[in-house]
Amino acid sequence: MEKRDYYSILGLSKTATKEEIKAAYRKLALKYHPDRNPNNKEAEEKFKEAAEAYEVLSDDAKRRQYDQFGHAGMGGGMGGGPGQGMNMDDIFGSFGDIFGDIFNTGRRSARKKTGPEPKRGHDLSKDIEITLKDSYLGTKHEIGYYHYEQCDTCKGKGTQEGTKPHVCPQCKGAGQINFTQGFFTYAQSCSECAGQGFTIPTPCLTCNGQSRVQIYDKFSINIPAGIYDGAELRIAGKGDAGVYGGPAGDLFIRVHVMPDKKFERVDDDLVCTVLLTYPQLVFGSQVEIENIDGTKETIKIPKGCPVGERLLIAGKGFSKIRGNVKGNLIIVTQCDIPKKLSSAAKESLNKYSEEIGTTIEHKDGFISGLFKKFLG
Repeated sequence: MEKRDYYSILGLSKTATKEEIKAAYRKLALKYHPDRNPNNKEAEEKFKEAAEAYEVLSDDAKRRQYDQFGHAGMGGGMGGGPGQGMNMDDIFGSFGDIFGDIFNTGRRSARKKTGPEPKRGHDLSKDIEITLKDSYLGTKHEIGYYHYEQCDTCKGKGTQEGTKPHVCPQCKGAGQINFTQGFFTYAQSCSECAGQGFTIPTPCLTCNGQSRVQIYDKFSINIPAGIYDGAELRIAGKGDAGVYGGPAGDLFIRVHVMPDKKFERVDDDLVCTVLLTYPQLVFGSQVEIENIDGTKETIKIPKGCPVGERLLIAGKGFSKIRGNVKGNLIIVTQCDIPKKLSSAAKESLNKYSEEIGTTIEHKDGFISGLFKKFLG
């Protein structure tokens, strides 16, 4: 069968540049690649033909010889030339040079392993709950959790004393086995060493060659004053031990601050509500309250203090984790409305109502109501 002109195969003129030759070959190779045309003999032949043309025209010396003598200059198909000497490994080699890992045809040599490689252990996380008072004052908290620890018997080597790992005899340390089917080569994890590239003939009896064992551990950590809900504390080296002597991972503690019945945190301020009688709001007064840490605080209620007023005691809020500044204690005033009154109290209140009247001066932002009668 007469060979086709290499330039015609690639759809190029004889003046084509190297980049044009490469681009034309790439286009045909993608179109006729066997992975995209399974069981298609015609596509397979076109793929080989394009690879053969590219092999010659991409090489300056071969291209000059072909331009001068044609196919006769390539050996005339009588052995040693591109038509006879090429096999699928040659084709996939040139294809891989251009396309790299697109079809996994690039030639790569797996790094051989002669033994276990140290690997860092996993990071771990744990959630804890503390009270708002604990977050205000700071506290100690005991942590209990399961994690991997380096095996004391083999000191993280995974082998019995006086022995060492062997290079896997099946994969020769590569960790994978290559198989050829037709013109395709594929790899799978070595079954002998589970892809590790080595075996341990005499594993440590304590850890069974794993270099570490799982334990339940307990220790106490300091929770700093001012810690906020959702904060995360990192404890270096308290995660899982590394494999085969690798460094340990870290333990991350996520703090959840539980709500309190009397106090609330707003940024770094501590907020609480104080119930006062109507006379205390009208005449003003001094009242003593107990802060979240049990200390006593005296606050001054100004005359004519409205409900919802925010009274501030500086520096009695939460500590900032970084720095010496503290938030404030904020007291929100609220009026205690009694549901039951004695006859004398009712009489006094009615008399007071008559004294001050029932018409409220109009103020911007409020709705005035028309008094009809008391319902009590």
